Amino acid sequence: MAKIQDTLAPTEVKPDEYKAIFFAGGHGVMWDFPDNKPLQQLTATMYERGAVVGAVCHGPAALVNVKLSNGKYLVAGKTVAAFTNDEEAAVGLTQVMPFLLESKLIERGAKHSKAVNFQAHVVVSDGLVTGQNPASATGVGEKMVELLRKSSGGI
Repeated sequence: MAKIQDTLAPTEVKPDEYKAIFFAGGHGVMWDFPDNKPLQQLTATMYERGAVVGAVCHGPAALVNVKLSNGKYLVAGKTVAAFTNDEEAAVGLTQVMPFLLESKLIERGAKHSKAVNFQAHVVVSDGLVTGQNPASATGVGEKMVELLRKSSGGI
């Protein structure tokens, strides 16, 4: 509990000490994650050194503005899953959100993959593991662990 109550800021995290980073969802992250430059830098640094990056539901909002050292968006050319435009409409929050996550990911060059609304759907694309909605959380965790076990040194 002490670690939860005293969470590190992104600038305090030493990326070489971690093998993975995970972004949980929830509508609030749509405001908190996308423009957090230290979080973007941390994510890019970790991804480029081979860490697993995972996100579920609205968590991929953390990825929409992450650029790699080559200047390209991390999600460009990758297949990703995230809360869909249809799911946002189904919960009645389309007009409340600062942007629609599915649309923004596609705008950034991602190939958005989706299942039927509110059904589990997990996608692995290189070292990126993403899930469509809360039902996908367990699957994202399992795939992240699988990738970590395959990587040199394991978990």
